[in-house]
Amino acid sequence: MTALQFEAVKVALKQDATGFVLTVKIHPDEIPEELMRDFVGARYGVAMVRVNEDETPRNYESRVKKAGMLCRDVRFRQWIERLEGQSCEDEDRAVAWLHHTCMIKSRTELNGNQMAQKAFDQIVEKYEREKDEPF
Repeated sequence: MTALQFEAVKVALKQDATGFVLTVKIHPDEIPEELMRDFVGARYGVAMVRVNEDETPRNYESRVKKAGMLCRDVRFRQWIERLEGQSCEDEDRAVAWLHHTCMIKSRTELNGNQMAQKAFDQIVEKYEREKDEPF
């Protein structure tokens, strides 16, 4: 399998009844000829990476994924126990604590709720700083 490679700039993102429509702008010198020849409606497998100003790839970290991993982590649950002074023996209790602390009903809210993102980031920062401290 060969892949078409080019640089593009996100121009718009819209939603219709069937999904999202992403519009990108490609410089005329960058657009692959094969892409120009393919018919409208052709399907593609897409892999994209955002490029920083220094041309390095930008790393994305999913808060939702991180929250799930943390709630399954015994050390994180022990940290919650030390912090709160109450039992947090399983993932469900850690999830409930996280929901209460970030004021969310679902971890997926960490995708767009900026107040929850800030609260979660502070939790992660504090946990990372304190996790290796002795009891």
